Formats: sequence, C-alpha cells, structure tokens
Amino acid sequence: MPRNQLQRMLFAFITVVITVSAYVFYSLYVVNGSTLMSVTGANSVLEAIKAQGGVYMFGRMMPVWALILIEFAFAYTLECLMGSPVSFKLACKNFDPKTTHPVIFESAIICATVGIMVPSMSFLATLFYYPYYNGFNILTMLANWLKLICYNLPFAFLSQLFFIQPFVRTVFKALMRFKSFCSEKLFRSRKAGNAAI
Repeated sequence: MPRNQLQRMLFAFITVVITVSAYVFYSLYVVNGSTLMSVTGANSVLEAIKAQGGVYMFGRMMPVWALILIEFAFAYTLECLMGSPVSFKLACKNFDPKTTHPVIFESAIICATVGIMVPSMSFLATLFYYPYYNGFNILTMLANWLKLICYNLPFAFLSQLFFIQPFVRTVFKALMRFKSFCSEKLFRSRKAGNAAI
C-alpha cells in the first residue's frame, strides 16, 4: 500500500481515473439515460447526447470528455487534500492498523472515503449541473444535492468496496513490484559496472 506522499498521490490518481469514468457513465446512462432519450427522441443515450449537443454543465452544453476532465480535477484535488487523509484518520480512530486484519482496516478506509467523497462530489455536481436557466434557488439546490447523495451512495459504496478498490490495489501492487524490479536491475547493472572498473 502507499508508503509515502508520491505513492499516495499515484494511488489516488489511479482511483480517481477509474471512479470518475464510472460515475460519469453511471450518471449519464443509469440516472439520466431515460430522460435524455425521452427529451431528444433518440434510441440510445449516446445518440441523445449527440442530438442535444453535449451534456448540460455550468449552464451550457459541453462534450462528455470535458465533464470527465472537470470532474477528475475536482475529485483528484478533494481526494488528495481531504478524502485520503481524513478517511485514514477516521479508520484509525476505530481500528488499530497494527493489530487489525488488513482487509478489515482497508474496508474501514474505503467506507470512510465513500462517506466523505460522496457528499462532497455530490455537492459539486449539484453546482455543476444545476439548471441555472431557471434562476437559482437554495432549496432546489439542497433538494438536488440530497437526491444526488441518494443516487450515488449505494453505487459508490458497492463499487468501491467490491470492484474499484480491489482492482486499484492490484494495479498499484503490480506497479510497485515493477518499480522495485527495475530499481534492483539498475542497482545490479551499476554494481557490475563498478566491479568491472
């Protein structure tokens, strides 16, 4: 698992790349797919997005890749500054990392991260996708925020606990093994080069 700040940032990067892609897909297809198709009369969600000229964000239509980049930037910043550090501290309040089984401790970190990131990113999404063309109403915004939390929390909890985090941990371990293999190979070649001199 991540042992220093650079490794934590790499771990967060891998997690956020996968998570943001999954959430954009979930939001467009599962949560809003039928609405998009009924408004445009299209037969698929992709046709509906093309027909309306993108996805509504910040009061105008934007391409899907722009949504992913914007959400990635905010999610990565939140994960590095708030999600990872606070979730680790919350898990440590309830479990001792030295005596608790690693699976239990990692599950506690995942649950704490979901509990922090879902309300945070749902709030940002409420601001990003708010229907500004109708004017702004704080009660509408709060209702939309609560609705997004209700949609996202079950998906986030189950996907992070059972799919995304196990996959990210496997990828991260493979990267760290490859890094140590390359470092060891470089060390041996330098040692062999110094011995020849």
